[in-house]
Amino acid sequence: MAQKEAGTQQGRVKTEDNVGAKVVAGGPAAGGGVVVEVREKKGPLRAAIPTMPFPLAVICLFLNTFIPGLGTFISAFTVLCGARSELISERGVCCVFWLNVAAAFIQILTAVIMVGWIMSIFWGMDMVILASQWLSACVCHRSAPFSFLLLSSVFCSSHSCSRRV
Repeated sequence: MAQKEAGTQQGRVKTEDNVGAKVVAGGPAAGGGVVVEVREKKGPLRAAIPTMPFPLAVICLFLNTFIPGLGTFISAFTVLCGARSELISERGVCCVFWLNVAAAFIQILTAVIMVGWIMSIFWGMDMVILASQWLSACVCHRSAPFSFLLLSSVFCSSHSCSRRV
């Protein structure tokens, strides 16, 4: 019985670790509870998705929807052009580039059994989500002309932004 309870308890702890929940110290929340922040842990392929300008992310989503892996393959080259990724600081630009190329080939090879096609669409949606978060977080782009947003491959770090994603 003790092993069964310990196994359940270990499973619960492991689930919480996978979610990445952490308690934030501070004052009580509006409802009188504790403020909890949840962060998703991403694998290396998912963390390698580059943050691109919004129009380019939409184009990659469109390409991934109709030709699985093509938008992901194009997004790999944006890393070489200065696009940011969560993984660049840990592994470097070349490794992130090759991880994106690998993700594109996985999508292409598994598209025959529909897995790659679905993965490709979700990958494109993540690109659009990252691009929209970057636009809303970067103060300097709010006043920039649309042509700059459309053609820009230079990101927040090279401008005088007060916030980064």
